[in-house]
Amino acid sequence: MANGTETTLFVGNSYLYYNDSVHNHVEDLLREFYEDNDIHTELIAIGGSRLHHHSIEQILNYQIFGLDKPVDRIIFQGGSSEVKTPKNREMLARTSQEYSQKAQEMGIKTYLYMTHPYQKSDRRYEKNLIEKIKLAYYQAGEKSKSIVIPVGLAFEIAYKRNPSIRLHLPDGTHPNMLGTYLASSTVFATLTDASPEGLEYDYMGRVTDNDKAFLQKVAWLAYLQNEKNLKSD
Repeated sequence: MANGTETTLFVGNSYLYYNDSVHNHVEDLLREFYEDNDIHTELIAIGGSRLHHHSIEQILNYQIFGLDKPVDRIIFQGGSSEVKTPKNREMLARTSQEYSQKAQEMGIKTYLYMTHPYQKSDRRYEKNLIEKIKLAYYQAGEKSKSIVIPVGLAFEIAYKRNPSIRLHLPDGTHPNMLGTYLASSTVFATLTDASPEGLEYDYMGRVTDNDKAFLQKVAWLAYLQNEKNLKSD
């Protein structure tokens, strides 16, 4: 990613828009890193949606954002339960491939936002769901020629390194503020191929220095693990 007047579009559901939205936090992280206030992000989100619920025609219609040219990057996020069965994983892969191809034909770089697992308070909880999540997103990434953003890996690493940390809301599915900060830092690392460690952004003091340092480190570890996983496939 280069600095300049660039726009990144996020497409997904409530996993993105909770806690003032991942796209806003990523924008602030990128602006700090590049010292460039012209970097811009946008969001299209439908609560509870799967990827195929979105219209690719609307996604690619850059004029709805007041832009005079297509966005530079699109980050596609699937529904959290799209990973659970072979049929759903195949649907995610097909949709990712179709949507990404249409975007790539317009010169847009495409990414897939790997979702995080549920906790036990959600009825859909499944032990080791992260394995199905990784399978789904790596398959979809390969088919769609899109870069996978390892948010799910980041959550897994964070909970293993600090079991007392809370990244979910009590419902066991949506991220809390720390979860959103971790997700945003992981997106940042993937877009820039750089560690977020040392960035000052803390959402106006909502994220403590200790939490910020830990989550930034985890985001970078997830990025490195993701790179290793992709090379071993």
